[in-house]
Amino acid sequence: MIKVFKKYRNSFIIGCVFISISAFGQESESLDEKAVVKLDSVYREDQFYFAITYNSLVNRPTGVSQNKFSSGVSLGFLRDMPVNKKRTFAIATGLGFTYNNFNQNLFVSEQEGSFAYKIISADVRFDENKFSQLSVDLPVEFRWRTSTYDSHKFWRIYTGLKFSYLLFDRSLFVGSSDRIVVQNNADFNALQYGAYIATGYNTVNLYLYYGLNPLFQKATLNGASVNMRAFNLGITFYIL
Repeated sequence: MIKVFKKYRNSFIIGCVFISISAFGQESESLDEKAVVKLDSVYREDQFYFAITYNSLVNRPTGVSQNKFSSGVSLGFLRDMPVNKKRTFAIATGLGFTYNNFNQNLFVSEQEGSFAYKIISADVRFDENKFSQLSVDLPVEFRWRTSTYDSHKFWRIYTGLKFSYLLFDRSLFVGSSDRIVVQNNADFNALQYGAYIATGYNTVNLYLYYGLNPLFQKATLNGASVNMRAFNLGITFYIL
């Protein structure tokens, strides 16, 4: 028996090593598969966002027109909460900030806490007339995307509502010899909200926002309410 073992000792050792290697490989593969499954079951699309927009005013009173380029900037963070097993559908909410400019010909003045509005005559030369707003935003959106746990390049459609609380506002008129600034205009709506959609592929996406309530809550022009709303068109960037 000992002679037989000695004769086949080398073959036996080689066989044991091969079996050990195969078993270790299968165990490693099993661990890798478990890790993939675990990772695939918990990944989220938590994202920072940054948007640049062209701002326009809809429902403008007769005589009010926009001039120059009106721009806006938004940035913030969104927390992703998937609602299906494949994690292609999700709800997201977060916190952000928006700064918007609106260049137009509606002159704003203040006297003893009372605000007045008039259209700048065509024969009046001025360099700038605009109002600006800084707000803190609470977006709530429904998400569809083709993402997977190992790829950040995918198609998406994100849509929802954005609630904005006005932190600061300023109306500015710069003429040939005058510079008039009006701040903290109580006629603006402190709480503004609107619907938006962001759609595209990978990092850069088309962005549209439409205000569902007016920018002003009690401003009047020639005896009629000013019911202008914001419509913003631009691009938004999502960064993991």
